[in-house]
Amino acid sequence: MASTFKETPTLEASCSENVDAKLTFLPERLRKKLLPFQEKGIIFALQRSGRCMIADEMGLGKTIQAIAISYYYKNEWPLLIVVPSSLRYPWVDEMEKWIPELSPDDISIIQNKTDTGRISTSKVTILGYGLLTSDAQTLVDTLYRQNFKVVVIDESHYMKSRNATRSKILLPIVQKALRAILLTGTPALGRPEELFMQIEALFPKRFGTWNQYAKKYCNARVRFFGKRTQWDCRGASNLEELHQLLSEIMIRRLKNDVLTQLPPKVRQRIPFDLPQAAAKNLNTTFAEWERLMRNLNSDATESHFSQVMNLITRMYKETAIAKAGAVKDYIKMMLENDKLKFLVFAHHLSMLQACTEAAIENKVRYIRIDGSVPSAERIHLVNQFQKDPDTRVAILSIQAAGQGLTFTAATHVVFAELYWDPGHIKQAEDRAHRIGQCSSVNIHFLIAKGTMDTLMWAMLNRKAKVTGSTLNGKKEKMQAEEGDKEKWDFLSFAETWTPNESLEDPKNELLFTHFEKERQHDIRSFFSPKSSTEKKRKIFSCNESSHNDSESSEVTKEGAEKSSENLDFTSISDVDTICHESSCEREAKRARSMSGSTPVSSKLLTLLLADEMELMHLLYAQIIC
Repeated sequence: MASTFKETPTLEASCSENVDAKLTFLPERLRKKLLPFQEKGIIFALQRSGRCMIADEMGLGKTIQAIAISYYYKNEWPLLIVVPSSLRYPWVDEMEKWIPELSPDDISIIQNKTDTGRISTSKVTILGYGLLTSDAQTLVDTLYRQNFKVVVIDESHYMKSRNATRSKILLPIVQKALRAILLTGTPALGRPEELFMQIEALFPKRFGTWNQYAKKYCNARVRFFGKRTQWDCRGASNLEELHQLLSEIMIRRLKNDVLTQLPPKVRQRIPFDLPQAAAKNLNTTFAEWERLMRNLNSDATESHFSQVMNLITRMYKETAIAKAGAVKDYIKMMLENDKLKFLVFAHHLSMLQACTEAAIENKVRYIRIDGSVPSAERIHLVNQFQKDPDTRVAILSIQAAGQGLTFTAATHVVFAELYWDPGHIKQAEDRAHRIGQCSSVNIHFLIAKGTMDTLMWAMLNRKAKVTGSTLNGKKEKMQAEEGDKEKWDFLSFAETWTPNESLEDPKNELLFTHFEKERQHDIRSFFSPKSSTEKKRKIFSCNESSHNDSESSEVTKEGAEKSSENLDFTSISDVDTICHESSCEREAKRARSMSGSTPVSSKLLTLLLADEMELMHLLYAQIIC
């Protein structure tokens, strides 16, 4: 049953003192999670009656600010959130994480151009840009009729083209809304042409008509193309005046501006659905997996175990092939941020090639290091990435480039694939987060729902190794033949996830509930001019963590990491991951309702529940070292 929102006043704020008082109406967990600069962003928006652009650099938490602003105006909902298709499910996760009053029935994710049935009854509608096309008239008409009063446009630079169909569709929706929050990490301050549609959506004619704007700020000139003339508006003029005017409706902070407020690492899980055809193929493989795992008992033969191990390898490879298209889209979205440099880690050649194609199709310079690249050449590629501002992406094999190389020019790390061993993941992360890194590092884990990713993500986050009693004897006997410790550990773990009758109880479905508190070296403190006591970072944590395991694990590093043991330690957010009884049935219901979008066997519902539970509620996901 959908929850009823508590009423809160929506009087317009005229000064920050009034706005500060309103922030007390935010859910306690959300209010306490906000960093000081994020609070200022929320205040900025509320002082402008909920119509503004938040243009913080990527990784500074624009989403949580938009959620807080939207919540302030919740008695004016329905709320429309428009996002790149790859970010629909992360937005669902964040909404449910920070607004506990929302139930799964309150949020509608538009799946296709005819999926309009729930728009009129949902409190929140989440829509991907990809559906806003000229042949989506049924969807567009429904959106117009719904009369959304509060609208969030994520990655609003997708509206930069005046001639694009999606821009023309969104413009009246945003203009008609009482509250509109535009989010972008790339506001194109040096290309005024790309700002006009976003400004026009928020404040029509505030900067004049298009012709007036183009002549004043785009250095518009007539160009001759043979006998034809055309206005060229790609230039820039009167930028100082434009930026001054923009400061009245837009707030932008860079990482360097708020570095002392950020944790050294921010991990984020990015879940997404697969196309139905790919999901159907994987469903067949998972059915075979279930059959083999159910027969995995003490009487199983060595050939049976070999079949299971071979199937694990096959499922891992099939997952990479199935999610390659979605990964390409995500990389292209990140490349929209003009100056962003980032790493992409993958394991299979098919995925490495897909990532390479994304860079080539976007016409950006990149490097690639996999097992075929000679050691002598790798250092030259590293230097190119570190020193050349135009080399935007490093596409790296988890095994070949996950250790020993330094990529501190990157501030974002994308895992296109997971790996069996948490140690390999941690080592790969630390190619960017190491001595020489003066910024916070954002880490993106791309998780395809209903695939091998589900199991591997759960294993990577497991509090302690789970050793199935059935496997213990077989492992010692066969390890010489198989020679893959990580896969054996995975198989031991996966055995405990085999569905059975006892998991029908929703409380028992939610098995995966614990994380270790990770203690991290804050590499940036090594370069800080402040005293060692000043360099100690405040721990940002949830007060609900009373259910957390009191133990914490320290990250221990071999080799080069030992040399930095004198650096400050920082605990990266304590997270409450215990499933409270009141939320178990809600999570079970949500997982069941979502299973229709990806045709995964119903017997794997337990896996999806474990993956979707508190894991999806963690912006700062913690990985065991």
